Amino acid sequence: MIEPLALLRRHTASVLHDYAELMKLRVTTLIVMTAWCGYYFGAQKAGVSSVSWGLLHALLGIALVSSGTAALNEVMEYKVDAKMRRTAQRPLPAGRMSLLHATTAGVLATVGGSVYLAVFTNPLTGLLTFLTSVVYLAAYTPLKRIHPICTFVGAFPGAMPGVLGWTAARGRLEWSTLILFAILFVWQFPHFFSIAWLYREDYASGGIRMLPVVEEDGRSTAHRIVAYSLILIPLSILPSVFGMAGKIYMVGALILGIALLYFGARLAFLKLPINSPRSKMLARHVLQATVVYLPLLFALMMGNSARP
Repeated sequence: MIEPLALLRRHTASVLHDYAELMKLRVTTLIVMTAWCGYYFGAQKAGVSSVSWGLLHALLGIALVSSGTAALNEVMEYKVDAKMRRTAQRPLPAGRMSLLHATTAGVLATVGGSVYLAVFTNPLTGLLTFLTSVVYLAAYTPLKRIHPICTFVGAFPGAMPGVLGWTAARGRLEWSTLILFAILFVWQFPHFFSIAWLYREDYASGGIRMLPVVEEDGRSTAHRIVAYSLILIPLSILPSVFGMAGKIYMVGALILGIALLYFGARLAFLKLPINSPRSKMLARHVLQATVVYLPLLFALMMGNSARP
């Protein structure tokens, strides 16, 4: 006989796991990390400590809005998720959570997080964070089932976390925020194109019309991965050019950029069908490279920041 305490632990673990899936914990963690980088440089610009209650308020509020937006995204796409193997076991399509429950959690987290940011950081950050959520849900999410331009549109809200961290520290938009925005904006293309390449058949089953799904041979996708990886190299050294980071960061950024370009070029020069196991493997390598690239780049940027 299973003890009541053991049953309670299992139930609690199951509920927490479902919430982690509903609110895309891994994506939210990456968003929070990027916002932290923005806050760090914003606080440095202001001449105040980056380790403060302000940082805690900023990251908590941004995490709430990110989690809520992810939940509402899954509410909007639960029928699509049910058609794809990689998402069919999420809480909503699997029937472990009701639409009302997920919608309530998503709205509370999104609105509550935005209000929290407006009160405990500044109104600008609260407003920008809420608008970021709106664009993601109202523009990017429905466009995924209409046209490959969804990746370009989705890159705008996707590039906002660093900006939100900065405004949480500074209370205003400044030119330096554009550098963080531009790096994140461009990075998303090799990242999401490689995901769509890897799960092409799954996305097609769900009616997701990203570029690797709608084109037959993948050539255009591979060439764009290379092009955006190339653009990322000069963009990534701008923090050193504009005095945000030092020479160690510049060298590291160049190495990381060349490595990412290498993985993209391997995929671009492959002369095999887009569905072949070899092309899938190389697409996975591109995805893994992008996942390693971004945290390392921001860690280097913060670790070798040019202090005033």
